[in-house]
Amino acid sequence: MSAPRVVSLLPSATEIVAALGFADALVGRSHECDFPAEVTGLPVCTEPRLDPAGSSEEIHRSIARLLAESLSVYRVDAERLRELSPTHVVTQVQCEVCAVSLEDVERSLAGWTEARPSLVALNPGSLDDVFEDITRVARALGSPDRGARLAAGLRGRMGRIAEAASGLERPGVATIEWLSPLMAAGNWMPELVAMAGGREVFGEAGRPSGWLEWDAVRAADPEVLVVSPCGFSLERVEREVEALTARPGWRELSAVRSGRVYLAEANQYFNRPGPRLAETLEILAEMLHPREFAFGREGRAWRGLGEPRRLQSSLNPAGARTPG
Repeated sequence: MSAPRVVSLLPSATEIVAALGFADALVGRSHECDFPAEVTGLPVCTEPRLDPAGSSEEIHRSIARLLAESLSVYRVDAERLRELSPTHVVTQVQCEVCAVSLEDVERSLAGWTEARPSLVALNPGSLDDVFEDITRVARALGSPDRGARLAAGLRGRMGRIAEAASGLERPGVATIEWLSPLMAAGNWMPELVAMAGGREVFGEAGRPSGWLEWDAVRAADPEVLVVSPCGFSLERVEREVEALTARPGWRELSAVRSGRVYLAEANQYFNRPGPRLAETLEILAEMLHPREFAFGREGRAWRGLGEPRRLQSSLNPAGARTPG
C-alpha cells in the first residue's frame, strides 16, 4: 500500500488520524480542525454558510433557514480537494449541522475522472461507536493493529476512572448542549456521566441530543448542571451563559443554590468523539467528585459558574487522586 494522503473534514477524525500515528499523512483539513496544533498549517477544505460568531439563537435560526432551503450548512472546496489528491477523505454521517456530511463530500467528488479517494465515514452515536470509528480509520489506512491498541488503551484508561467512581454517590446531572433553544446532550455523554459517577437526567446513551423545555429542567431540579454548548470554547460559554441564567426560576434550582453549575470547554472535549473523550471523562470526574479526582483540568477546561479563573494546583483538595 502506498503512503496515504488524508484529508480530514471532521475535528475528531483529525485527532484520531494523529493519535494513530498518521499525522504526517494529513494533507488537508476542515475549517474547524485545530488539534494537534500542527494541523492548523494544513490547507482548509471547508467553510460554513453561516456566521459561527453569532449567538446561540442566531446560529439556530441560520441553520433552520439553510435546512428549510435544502442547503448544506457547510461548503466543501472541491477544487482544493482535487489539488490535494488525497487517497482517503474522512467525514461523518452523524450530524449535518455539526460538520460536513458524507453527501456533501460525495457531491464534491462527483465530477472526478481521475482515481477517487476512499471515503471513510464515521458515525459515532455512542462510546462503543467512537472506539469502532478509531479501528475503522486504522483499517482504512492499513494499520488495524494501531487502532486496536489505541482503542484498548483508551478503554483501560477510562475504565479505571469508572471503577474508582463506582461506589460513590451518584448525583443527578443535566448536561446542556445548546443554550437557545435548550438542548440536552445525548450520544456518548450520558455514558461518560455515568462513568464519572453521575446520573444523566435527560439525555439517553446512544441516542441523538434532544431539545429540552426549561420547565422540564425546573421540574427535574438536577443536582448538577454541566453547560457545554456544542462547538463553544470555555471563554465563549462564559460570555453566553446568561441565556441560561436569565431564565425564570434559575436561582431556585438545587444546582445553583449548592454552587454545582459548571461551565466546560465543549469544543475541544465534550463535542469531539475521538481520543480526547478520555480527558472529557476526567473533567466530569473532577466536577462531580472533586475530593476523589484531580487531573489538573479545573481552571483550564472547566470552572464553576461565578468562580474566577485559577490554576488546578491551588484547588486540589486533600486526598484527591488520579486513577492510573
